[in-house]
Order: sequence, then structure tokens, then C-alpha cells
Amino acid sequence: MSLLPEPSTFEERYSDDKELASELPDRPITSLRDLQYVYGRLYTLATTGGGEYAAYLTPEKSTDLFDEPESLLYLRIDLSGDEPRLDPDQPVGVESYGEEKVEPVAHSWFNAAAGFDHSVTHRTGKNKEPEKVAEYLHERLTAWAADDVIQEAAADHEDGWIVDALATFGEGEGLRERIEAAVDEQLDGKTTALTTVAVKLEPDGEYLLPGEASPVFNDAMRARKRSKLVTKGEATNSVGEATDLVTGGRGPTVGTAEDPLNYFLGKQLEKFPGFDPDEAWRTHPVSEDVAVTLMNASTFVDACDYYTMGANVYYLPYFFGRLGPTDARDLYGLLYDLVHAGEMSPLESAYRSYQDTPRLQEVGERFRFYVAAVMEHQTKRFDVFGDSMDGTLFSPVELTRAHQRVLQSWLYDAEGDADHPGPGLRAAFPTPDNWDIFVPEESALLTILATGWYFEQTFAPADDDDASADDYRIRALVAVLSGEPLDVETVLTEYVERLLEDEGEEFPSFRVSAQYAQLCALTEAGLLTGRDAYEPVAEPPQLTHDYSTHDMQQDTPARADGGNVAAARETKLEQFLEQTPALAEDQPERRGSFLLGALVGQVTGYQQVSEGRSTTLIDQYPIKAVTESKLKRLASDVLDKNIVYSRENNMAGTMYSEVVDRLVTTLPQIDIDGDWKLDTTDLRFYYSLGVAYGMNNWASSDDEQAGDQPAAEEEEA
Repeated sequence: MSLLPEPSTFEERYSDDKELASELPDRPITSLRDLQYVYGRLYTLATTGGGEYAAYLTPEKSTDLFDEPESLLYLRIDLSGDEPRLDPDQPVGVESYGEEKVEPVAHSWFNAAAGFDHSVTHRTGKNKEPEKVAEYLHERLTAWAADDVIQEAAADHEDGWIVDALATFGEGEGLRERIEAAVDEQLDGKTTALTTVAVKLEPDGEYLLPGEASPVFNDAMRARKRSKLVTKGEATNSVGEATDLVTGGRGPTVGTAEDPLNYFLGKQLEKFPGFDPDEAWRTHPVSEDVAVTLMNASTFVDACDYYTMGANVYYLPYFFGRLGPTDARDLYGLLYDLVHAGEMSPLESAYRSYQDTPRLQEVGERFRFYVAAVMEHQTKRFDVFGDSMDGTLFSPVELTRAHQRVLQSWLYDAEGDADHPGPGLRAAFPTPDNWDIFVPEESALLTILATGWYFEQTFAPADDDDASADDYRIRALVAVLSGEPLDVETVLTEYVERLLEDEGEEFPSFRVSAQYAQLCALTEAGLLTGRDAYEPVAEPPQLTHDYSTHDMQQDTPARADGGNVAAARETKLEQFLEQTPALAEDQPERRGSFLLGALVGQVTGYQQVSEGRSTTLIDQYPIKAVTESKLKRLASDVLDKNIVYSRENNMAGTMYSEVVDRLVTTLPQIDIDGDWKLDTTDLRFYYSLGVAYGMNNWASSDDEQAGDQPAAEEEEA
């Protein structure tokens, strides 16, 4: 159960703009720390309200105990007489913990395997025996009340005598046994519970829980929680006078606050050679109140986090500039939706909220996201990379829309209604039903993008099972979420490495098809950048064509090497080359590689169907065989084989002459020994693209040309 109120309740509770503005930072959100502080403030306002102790309490840490039997136990201690004593009639109170008890119990949780919570109220471990529960109750006096930090805080408080009395009472002989007997009598068995004290301060008064009895309990709790901000890890006293990096105020600052993103930790010493943990306040100065507020951001931060490819990816919404009251209410609504999003990713949830909330649409480019990926490479040692404050919802959404347009174009015709330049032929590339990257639906594509599966299907996998900051799939995901363009040369390298890994008994034509759809979408969305020879690859292809079916049939005569189907192939290839900047005539190396691949793909189809060969041309000339030095020789061999098959079929011309003619024209322009512009990776990708194109270049109707090309073998995504 969550204590977070509905957005409408939050708006009603904080309807006064002036009051809400006083609870918000008075400067723009410009850093992760600013954003975490805002999240922490909104969480505190929503769950515990304002007030000096609100940020220090952790009410949501035990909502799982709500309405559970025997989930709240407390010592009933009478302090109204000359000597403290357990209530003679009922030494231990046992109740069901509920929302109405949150404020009186005043719990402040401490994340430690050993030790006790900051507040006098302490949560037991799971399913503890009565004897252990009694020990927890006794330690409210012997451990908490007697703690040096607690004692020091109590000494400065007018009600400090209450804490002193509890500590003294805890030393009493036989007290532990009496508590055990009382607990054993009242508990039915094992339990998970909050353990605390209830004190009676007046002879005719009631027993009051800590939050009801006196502010001394919360003062002492706050002092203990603050003490942990300066003594974490190897630091013994990381505190000093400095300017708070969140509020800009001058005063005491601490340096070892917890961080919901694990972004700044004392254990990351390798990142700061010679770093002294006691001097952390100089590097990362935040006041005690700010540090605690940052910690309170964890519920909202965790809601904006999802795990993929060995990393935690964070997608934190905010509004650029200074946060006003209306912004704060809208942001709370967004975060509330994220907390309750179920299995929906933060990206999907934020997009749904954006579509359903006109006010979010009105803020336009002010609606931003902090984006980062965090990898744990050793126990509690983290790598943070790719973080950006400039993420927008529009970048990933535009990418999915661009991908959808690519799939709907004649290149893929995923919906079966595209206007083809080559009627009677299949689309340029296959779209298998069992690959979700070929589903032309925005919501489906947004899901696979958000989860990272969009790049897992196309990029090379990590070298091992361990998460690595070198995993470009993660970097690509963070970049796309941030609106940062990818380097096209690196993308091609990832593609080819994946193809070389996949290449086995069958050519991975579906993988190539998926990669090219993604490449086109990235260029369409402006998310690819390339320099020099790679500039054309980063240019988007034209997704529509200028030929009507009627014009093509009227103006293109039947071909001697295959009639109308061959004529359609001619038109289709011409259109594809003209509309693809990377394959322009002034790009002979890349164009030649593609044409060679297309010929290999089409001859392979002929060998499989007409000759029933198990070993085909693609087996003889796999992707890894293509290099700069071998390109012309490979082309010569393939052209020779094509001529042989043409003669065996008594054809007037050569088979697949639309490819042959262009390949023969292109090859002389390639100067292997001269100004070679491309590397092997580039050639191999476009060779693979050509093979996939050629293997899919058959008639869409067997009545048109029986057995024109074989269907591709099924591949796994």
C-alpha cells in the first residue's frame, strides 16, 4: 500500500499557490541534485506534509504492515511517578499497525544490516520469534535511548529527561525477562512488526506513542539521522562550512549523503585519486536538510527506473526552469502515475500522461527528462554514464514514428498497402511476423524502444554476461532517450559484429532487414551523425517514389531475361538506388558492395530453387569474405557464375542484368590502391544489405513467375 495521495487530493491539499511556492526551491532545476531535491520535497509534502521533522520520517517503509495482526508492539512505560515502571496490568501493547498510527509512531528507517533505526521506533526482521521481538523492545531503552548521539540531543531539549529516564530504566535488573514474559503471553507466534515505546507522563494521563508524547523523540531521531550523514563508510566527520550546491545557501554541509542513483558514493574512491572521505563535503556540499530530502526522492526515482541489459536506466521527468506551483502539481501527477504504472516503462507511462494531460502538451519543450544509465560492476560500486538533463519525450516518440513510416513504406510494406515501384514483386526487405521490430504500431515500437529490446535485436551483444559500460546498446538507448545523435560509423560496426555472430547455416536476412529499418528510422529522426565519407549514410532515404503502376507498365518494356518480372526488378532497383543517398553513383565502393550482395542474393535464390543446391553462392562468399582488397575479385567470380547460369538457361542476355549492368559500370570507379574512403565494416554491411535485398527480390505471386525466388528461412529475433 502506498501513502501517496491521489493527484486530485494533492492539488486540493496544496491549492494555495503561495503556500506551495514556499515549499519549493527558489531557483531553476539545472542539475540532477536540483531534480532529486524537488522529488524529495514533493514526496515529503505528499506523505508527511510540511514541518521540521517531515523529511526525516519514512512512513512508506512499513505500509506492508498495515492491517496485519500483531504488527505494532510497544512497551507501556509509566514515567509519571518517582521511578519509571512498566504498566503492571499491560506491560506490552500489541496492535495492528495502520495509517492512523503513522504520525504517532514516527518511524525513521535506517538502511543497515546491523544496528537500529534512527527513531525510537524500530522495525523487526521478517517473521521473528517472540523472544527476538522482546529483545527489540528492550533495545528501545538500552540501545536507542542510551546511544551517545541520542543522549547529546536530549541534553539540549527541555523534555530530555524522558529519554534519560528510558535509558536508566533499561538498565534495571530483570527487565528483559519481564518483557519476554509479556511478549510471549500476547503473541501467537512469529511476527514482523514495528517496536516502540508508549509513555505515560501524567498520573491520570494516557500512554502516548513517540509522535504524541513529546518533540524530544523526533529531535533525537533527527540528530541521529544527521550523524549518519557525516560518518558513512570510511568518513568519520565529513562536515564543514560551504555553499550548498542545491539551495546556494552558506552554512554547515555534509559530504556522505545517500544517493538514490548511487551517483556519488564513498566507495567510488577509484574515481577520485587521493580522495579523503572526511573532505567529501568540499566536493559534494549539501546541508543536512537537503541531504535528507535527496534521500526521500528514492520512491519517485525508483519509479522512473527500469533494468535492462545489465544496467538501471533512469528517465526522470521535470519542467525546465524554475518550478512554479502549477508545475509542481503537474509533476506530482506524473510521478504518481509512474509509481502506479505497473509493468509499463517510465517512457510509456510518461507518454500516456502527456497524451491525456493538455497542460503537459501546453508546456512544450519545457517538459524535459533527466536520462542516465547506472551499472553495478562490483558490490556497491557503480559506473554512471550517458547522463543528460536534456532528454525529451519527443525524441523517442519521433524515432518510433519514423520507424513506423519506414515499415509502412514500399521498402517493407508491413501493412500490405504500399505503392510499389515494381508491381508484382515483394517489398525490398522481408518483415517476418515473429519479430516485433517489424510491427508498424507506435505503442508496440515504443515498448521495445523503452525496454532496450530495440537495440538488443540489432546490435552486437556484450562480450560476457557481466554488465559493461562499453556496451553500446546501453549507450545508444540513453542517447536516443536524450535526443543525442549516434555515430553512424559505430552503429555500422555494431551491425556487422552482430551479423558475423549470427552468420551460420543460413544467411541472417531478417537481422539485416531489421538493422536497415532501424538505420532508416534513425536517419529520419535526425539521430545519426556522420563525417566525411559517412555523411551520406546519415542522410534519410526517400520513402516514397514517383512512379505510378500505370506509368511503369506503359514505359518499361519486357526484358529478355525474365519478362515483366525482370522489368519490375529493373524499376525497383533503380528506384531504391536513387532514393538511398549512401548508394548514389558518387559512392562507388558502397554501391558496388551493395550490388555485389544483391547479385549474390539473387543467384543464391536461383541455386536453391532451380538446382536444389544446399551449398550456394552466399555460402561461398559469406560476409566475412568481403574486404577492400577482395571486392573486385569476388565481383568477378560472381559475375562469371551468373554468366554460366544464364547460358545454361539459353537466355538471350544475362540473368539479373539490372544488377549486372550497374555492377559492371560501378566496379571500374573503385580504386582499391588509391583514395579508398571506406573501411571493411562499411563494405560488409552494404554487401549484407544487398544479399538481403536480392534474396527477397522474387515475385509476390507464384502465378507471375513460378519459383522466382525462395522464401527466406525463419530466424530468431
